[in-house]
Amino acid sequence: MTQPKSEIRIPERRIPLYSEVDVLVAGGGPSGVAAALAAARNGASVLLIEQRGYLGGMATVSQVPAFCPYTDQVKPVIRGIGLEILNDMKCNMEETFRKDWQDMLDWVPIDAEVLKRVLDDKMMEAGVQVLYHTFVGDVLHKDGCVEAVIIHNKSGTQAVKGNIYIDATSDADITYLAGGQLLKGGENGELQPGTMCFVLTHLDRSQFLSSVEVHGKDLKHAIRQAKEEGRLHVAREWAGISWLNNHTAGLNFGHVFGIDGSNAEDLTRGAIQGRALAAHITEWLREAIPGFENAFLTLTGEQVGIRETRRIVGDYTITADDFMACRSFSDDIARNAYFIDIHMAKPTSGMTMIHLPAGESHGIPYRSLLPAGIQNVIVAGRSISTDRATQGSARVMPNCFAMGEAAGTAAAMLRENGSNETRSIDVSALQSRLVRQGAWLGEALNELYLEQA
Repeated sequence: MTQPKSEIRIPERRIPLYSEVDVLVAGGGPSGVAAALAAARNGASVLLIEQRGYLGGMATVSQVPAFCPYTDQVKPVIRGIGLEILNDMKCNMEETFRKDWQDMLDWVPIDAEVLKRVLDDKMMEAGVQVLYHTFVGDVLHKDGCVEAVIIHNKSGTQAVKGNIYIDATSDADITYLAGGQLLKGGENGELQPGTMCFVLTHLDRSQFLSSVEVHGKDLKHAIRQAKEEGRLHVAREWAGISWLNNHTAGLNFGHVFGIDGSNAEDLTRGAIQGRALAAHITEWLREAIPGFENAFLTLTGEQVGIRETRRIVGDYTITADDFMACRSFSDDIARNAYFIDIHMAKPTSGMTMIHLPAGESHGIPYRSLLPAGIQNVIVAGRSISTDRATQGSARVMPNCFAMGEAAGTAAAMLRENGSNETRSIDVSALQSRLVRQGAWLGEALNELYLEQA
C-alpha cells in the first residue's frame, strides 16, 4: 500500500479475550477447512475464523469454476478430507451432473452454493466453532512464540489464544505479523496475474459443442482471431469453461495484471478491472460463440482470484529440482502431481508449464509447513516454503486440502502431548495417523502404515 506520510499513535488499551482453544485456524479456504476438520475430528477444540460469510476460499470467494486434478493421471494422490469434500459436493449437485462426473476426479466443476452448504454442515458435525466476517489484524508474539492473535469484526477488536496456530490465510498473514521470514514473487518482484472468474447462464451447451471444432474446446481459435481483429482484449488465448448444467457455466478467462493479493489497493483495482473485463468478454461471447447468444452475466467473484503472494521461509524449501526428480522425504505429509503452472506476469510474457510423467508425484515434507524461527505456527496452503517454480504447482486447491489435513492432525497430536512446539512431533506417528484417516503419502508409506494398523 502507499506509505503514509505521517502516523498516529493508538493509546494502550485492554482487549477482551474472545476465546481460548487448542487450535486456532485462520482462513477458511481448502487448507483451513481441512485443518479445522482434521483437528476437531482428532479431539481438539478448534476456532476457525474467516473474513467472508462462508467457507471455500477461491472456489467460493472468487468463483474458480473447477477443481484442479486430484490424480496423477493414474490414481488419486489427494485423498482423505479433500476427496471426501469433492465427493460430497458432487452428491449434492444436480442428478445429470452426478451421472456425468460421478467417476471423475480431475477438473470437476464447482457449484459454489452447494460447496458452501457442504462445508457448513461438516463444520457443525465435527464441532468446529466458526466465526465469519472476521480477520486477523495483529499478532502478539515473544521469543518466536505466538501468544495471541488479535481479531477484528463488527463486534470490535478481541484476542484469541491457542496452543497451535494454523496459518491458512493463503498470504501467510500470521507468519508475517509474527515477524517470520518471507519471500514474494520472482527475482524482480513479479507476480502471477489475477483472474476475475465469472458465471454465465442462459447458455445452450449442445449448440456450443456442435461448433467446438471451429472455435476450439477452450475457444483458442476464436480468441486468436478476435484478438487479431481487435475485438477482444485479453492476454492469453485460452478460456476455462466448466459446465454446471446445459445452461450454466463458470469461466476462468482473462488476466488482470500487476495485482499483489496482499495489498488492499491492488485488490481494489483488481476488482474494478476484473469486473470490466468479465463484461467485455461476455459481450464478445454473445457475438462470436454459438450457444452463448443469450449469455447472462449472473455473477463475478467477490474478489479477483489470486495465484501468488507471500511464501514463508520454512525449515525446508521445496525446489523445482525436487519436483522434477519426484523426490520423497522422510517427513512427507502429502503428495503433489499437479504441473508447474506459472502464468505470465505481463501481457507480453510467456507461460511456464512443466508436467510430471503419468503416475508420478513428489512429496511435501512437514518441515516445509514450519516457518523458520516460530515454534507454534503451522502454515498450510499456497504460502508454504517452496521456490517460485514449485509454488506454481503446489498452490492449487486439492493440494491445499491435503496440506491442511496434515496441519490440523499435527496440531491435535501436539495438544494430546501437551506441547506447542511444532518441531517436537513424532513424524512417523503423524504419517501413520494420516494414512489411517485416508490420506495418501505414496505406496511405500501407505503400505507400511496400513500393515501396522
